[in-house]
Amino acid sequence: MREILERVVLWWALAGGIGLLLIVGATAFNVGAFAADMVARRFGASVGAFPGYEDFVRLTVSAAVPMLFPYCQLRRGHVAVDLLVERMPQLVQRAIDAISLIGMTLLVLFLLYWMVIGMAETRADHAVSRVLGWPEWPFYLPGLISLLLWALVAADDAGRTLRGVRGR
Repeated sequence: MREILERVVLWWALAGGIGLLLIVGATAFNVGAFAADMVARRFGASVGAFPGYEDFVRLTVSAAVPMLFPYCQLRRGHVAVDLLVERMPQLVQRAIDAISLIGMTLLVLFLLYWMVIGMAETRADHAVSRVLGWPEWPFYLPGLISLLLWALVAADDAGRTLRGVRGR
């Protein structure tokens, strides 16, 4: 089960990385278009940039960034303060780890619950992006999947910690 979860989380993070690369590409294109426009204006011409760039970036960031959170949890890449805890007995360290992982799982499930409500409201309101006119509710779906994967990884980590299983 852990192997399948790790594989899914890895591919999900890679898909999120592709989303971020799309943002970088759109930004580079826009910067290039602005530079070309400055040159073209000297000759009485103009070059248009990517219309709806802000909409595209906002919606893509909202989808791509959460796709990286499950991978961060999988690699325990979130911020942790170990200076004091590393000097404590192993049993206490494991208890603190288990409590924090259970808390993380509950927090992520809480966020998932509210994100489902937010997506339902956005869909009911027929919210669309300002310039491109894209419906906004589908961009919640990657976030929902990301939060579910994140909760699964945190819960699996909590279970492994409670059973005394180490390693990834």
